[in-house]
Amino acid sequence: MTTSAMVSNDATALGLLAVILGFVFYTSSSTHPFWQKFYKYIPALLLCYFLPSLLNTFGVVDGHTSQLYFVASRYLLPACLVLLILSVDLKAILGLGPKAVIMFLTGTLGIVIGGPIALLLVSMIDPSLIGNNGPDAVWRGMTTLAGSWIGGGANQAAMKEIYEVGGEIFSVMVTVDVIVANIWMAVLLFMASKAKEIDARTGADTTAIEALKEKVEKYHAENSRIPSLRDIMMIVAVGFGVTGFAHFAADFLGPFFEANYPWTEDYSLTSKFFWLVVIVTTVGLGLSFSPVRHLEAAGASKIASAFLYILVATIGLHMDVSKIMDTPIYFLVGIVWMLVHASLMLLVAKLIKAPLFYMAVGSQANVGGAASAPVVAAAFHPALAPVGVLLAVFGYALGTYMAWLCGQLLQVVAG
Repeated sequence: MTTSAMVSNDATALGLLAVILGFVFYTSSSTHPFWQKFYKYIPALLLCYFLPSLLNTFGVVDGHTSQLYFVASRYLLPACLVLLILSVDLKAILGLGPKAVIMFLTGTLGIVIGGPIALLLVSMIDPSLIGNNGPDAVWRGMTTLAGSWIGGGANQAAMKEIYEVGGEIFSVMVTVDVIVANIWMAVLLFMASKAKEIDARTGADTTAIEALKEKVEKYHAENSRIPSLRDIMMIVAVGFGVTGFAHFAADFLGPFFEANYPWTEDYSLTSKFFWLVVIVTTVGLGLSFSPVRHLEAAGASKIASAFLYILVATIGLHMDVSKIMDTPIYFLVGIVWMLVHASLMLLVAKLIKAPLFYMAVGSQANVGGAASAPVVAAAFHPALAPVGVLLAVFGYALGTYMAWLCGQLLQVVAG
């Protein structure tokens, strides 16, 4: 990769990323047979990472000198988190019955313990995976995978900053993330097509799901609306208003802990970015109990997703595709990790006789987040897509805390 990039102006680079995202979203919703067949095998989300990475790999833009990721991670990411968490309806999630929540939390636990188990097992094959504590240490890179697989891209970026993950290991982990997660999603979509047979065989009770379908359809028919300019400005005000407050508080809290309690550095409490993410997550959860949550009916999560995809593209800009084939061992780590998660999910689903829907959506709400959980949910029934969003947003709320915990365990395993 050359450092003398063809494009050195960030405004031009942002324009290129916007055009790439527009192209991916336009073609992925196209009715043309070629594009329908193409996106059947190549997930749109993978292209949102991969195409910007080509700009970096071939020296069009130098992702490491560009400030785009910094701006996206400090301004768009916190606003995105607030707007996604805003729509958490804890009452509705609990209304799914305990099995849905048990399966979701089992998925979270599978990721938290799966990472350290995978690192331990694969390090028996390649001992060089442990014992390193620099910015490109494998355990540090794995924290970003935990963030992505419990919450989503936003939590992944949060872990990158909290654990000060080096660019090289991060680009490898982004690749492992997208490829391993999409293989698992393909397995879940295949299982969804056999849901009735699988549920009949396990004796799962699906009456709650049928009732939920009707409730969800009724809610959306009554509440969703075309957003007015006032709605959009309110969404912008909440997103960036809370982001501004979080920056203000984090600028005080990080240095305060560093000066007075230096030992808390091990728990990331001296990191301004840690406080930034925790504050926006906590305020977002608080607002979900207020009338502000009705902004979701006007498309708050759609605007949040637009911010998220810009962030995803700027992350892709750090990726060097030529490094993928250098590191097959990291793919083995990712596959072992996903197998631990999947095995635990299937075991608990069998024990509590949970419908396949709860297992699949609970898993995808963790691993894929709000971008793909509704896709898996809709594979069971279109009216159930919002359940995927609901659980995935629950994942965004938990993602930072649980991925941080996974990071602490990984640090212990890595010595």
